[in-house]
Amino acid sequence: MSKGPGLFADIGKKARDLLTRDYNTDQKFSISTNSVSGVALTSTVVKKGVVHAADVSTQYKYRNSLFDLKIDTDSSVMTTITITEILPSTKAIASFKVPDYNSTKLEVQYFHDHATVTATAALKQNPLVDLTATLGSPTISFGAEAGYDTTSRSFTKYNFGISVTKPDKCASVILGDKADSIKASYLQHLDESKRSAAVGEVYRRFSTNENVITVGGLYAVDHLTSVKAKLNSNGKLGALVQHEVLPKSIVTIAGEIDTKTLDKYPRFGLSLALKP
Repeated sequence: MSKGPGLFADIGKKARDLLTRDYNTDQKFSISTNSVSGVALTSTVVKKGVVHAADVSTQYKYRNSLFDLKIDTDSSVMTTITITEILPSTKAIASFKVPDYNSTKLEVQYFHDHATVTATAALKQNPLVDLTATLGSPTISFGAEAGYDTTSRSFTKYNFGISVTKPDKCASVILGDKADSIKASYLQHLDESKRSAAVGEVYRRFSTNENVITVGGLYAVDHLTSVKAKLNSNGKLGALVQHEVLPKSIVTIAGEIDTKTLDKYPRFGLSLALKP
């Protein structure tokens, strides 16, 4: 693949991940194994309040193809097939879910040194079509995405974004929700290993005059332990601690509290991911 701009979904992704990833207030346990034949198997159990859910997923890579299969307790089977270099600089992704055959999708991604284009279609009688395009370089990129409903013959979405990325920082602005909202984010790494960082995000929805400011940070206590925290202007405070108990095996303790309603109990979550 080329070394050009990333996908439209990558615009603002680093800041978004720091503010959202692993802030899980559920109870989650997963264990992964790898066989000598190259098959990876992962079993996951999640408790959300009084509801329990589980799934088993397997992954197998053969040459330039990657096969993913996921079976959950709802008796549904999700299959994803990814083929790279099906054509030069092209990736194709096909996914379908049984018994929900209307969920079948086909996505094609094309990567160029100065552009990235994707097209996604739901394979049904009246498909939904999503198109994205990103122009620029790994340092600065401009992108747009649009969704079209062939049944109603109307656009379901159109968004625009710009991203600037440096080795120690990145910034992005996204005009979304059919130009009804704007989100600006900035992330600054605080060390050369990029294990400590600070992030800020400003979101505004024009139709409701809603404004949300979120700040957060990541700090590496040592090579095995890190802490994250975030606070937004609505008073939501979140924090988590991650520790590598074994190589590639991580335990995460996360919590969230609404500082404007301190009479309510905070929510806590615990997750353990064991990998070989």
